Amino acid sequence: MTTPLSFAVIGHPIAHSRSPQIHALFARQLGIELDYERIDCPPELFEETVTKFFAAGGAGLNITVPFKERAWSMTTHPSARARDAQAVNTLWRVNQEIHGCNTDGVGLVNDLRRLAMPLAQANILLIGAGGAARGVIGPLLDAGCQHLRVINRTVDRAQTLVTNWVAEHHTDQHKLSAGALDQPTPDHSWQLIINATASSLQGQTLPLPSAWFGPAVSAYDMMYGSKPTAFLTQAQQLGCRHLADGLGMLVGQAGESFRIWHGQLPDTAMVIKEIRSQLQSALR
Repeated sequence: MTTPLSFAVIGHPIAHSRSPQIHALFARQLGIELDYERIDCPPELFEETVTKFFAAGGAGLNITVPFKERAWSMTTHPSARARDAQAVNTLWRVNQEIHGCNTDGVGLVNDLRRLAMPLAQANILLIGAGGAARGVIGPLLDAGCQHLRVINRTVDRAQTLVTNWVAEHHTDQHKLSAGALDQPTPDHSWQLIINATASSLQGQTLPLPSAWFGPAVSAYDMMYGSKPTAFLTQAQQLGCRHLADGLGMLVGQAGESFRIWHGQLPDTAMVIKEIRSQLQSALR
């Protein structure tokens, strides 16, 4: 009898992570045996913990907050998506060499397509200039959006993010811009507004002009929960009708990690439905 391959998600804190459940559902769906655990890692021990995991025969790691940039630094063979994001959420080893990829952007784009939200030829407003935003710029541009504007409370961070991106991807300079949260935007009507900040984790709304929202605008929050997030509640109050949280992105990025490790892409819709049902049951 063969020993199941060993996988884990590593972060700090990590008790809330649904990754073990998601990968167990994927594995059951495709008839694959695996072990998948959570590793709560003190920040000072991250590199040591990753090294020991692979030395002990571990097959793959998912990386979450606050270690994605440090995982990038450990990667000897980064994918193009990892190089663009300069952050990694999926690690595996081949011939003693660590390979890494960032599947967050793929997870987001696939979820936007699943939800039939505006994407190709759309004007998109991306709120936030941290790692979450950086990881999705490339996939959003590759999906054919008309214009992508990155806005942030600290405008210098948004401008730096865009400047650095354009320095590496010159052909994107006319499709990408930066600004502040409350700054008048170029003459675009936004079809999609994506919240890539952690504001909803604190239940905080963002100081955004109400004119940016409306019935023709879709709103997506990368955060998710059992109730609508603060950002989605704000968007709904300002007239948006097509709303979605980031549960589908979470499952989608996990599905892409699963494909990298096992060579098979699971049906993510079934898993999204299962976890959404659990979240709703928790409210009853």
